[in-house]
Amino acid sequence: MKKKIVVAITGASGAIYAKLLLNKLHLLESQIEEVGIIMSDNAKEVWQFELGDKSYEQINFTFYGKSNFMAPFASGSAKFDTMIVIPCSMGTLGRIASGLSDDLLTRAADVVLKERRKLILVTRETPLNLIHINNMKTVTEAGGIICPASPSFYNKPQTIEEVAETVVNRVLDLAELQNDSYRWGK
Repeated sequence: MKKKIVVAITGASGAIYAKLLLNKLHLLESQIEEVGIIMSDNAKEVWQFELGDKSYEQINFTFYGKSNFMAPFASGSAKFDTMIVIPCSMGTLGRIASGLSDDLLTRAADVVLKERRKLILVTRETPLNLIHINNMKTVTEAGGIICPASPSFYNKPQTIEEVAETVVNRVLDLAELQNDSYRWGK
């Protein structure tokens, strides 16, 4: 069964994670029915600053504005399976944890949680304060998955992209997509 996925990109540092995830989702298109993207203005600025380009403009998935509550995933009836927030800022985490639905991103997260579907937040902040930790606890108790952008080094990555890809591969596993990546013990 093909997946319907929402990808939200916030202005937290770590645009490389979003870029690699979107590239991988294109490669896995045989497993995907639909991908909708929400990208904040800050995310676009961070992408340009960190990656030195506007390659997000060439992505062939549908983009939705932050105020577009007519987006299909603003309702549970659209049956989107998974929402991935990558990178997830602590501000976004806090709004999701408090149940605010003041824009499309937080509304979509609220819908995914209320429908008991998969919400994956790729948090990108360090160090954490107690408010961050409590917000992570709240989201986890509500059924969300906190997946910190903490790379692994088992596969001996050689480039920054290979390091970041270890996080993206973990996210794809959490989203239950079949992906060829390093597996411990094989």
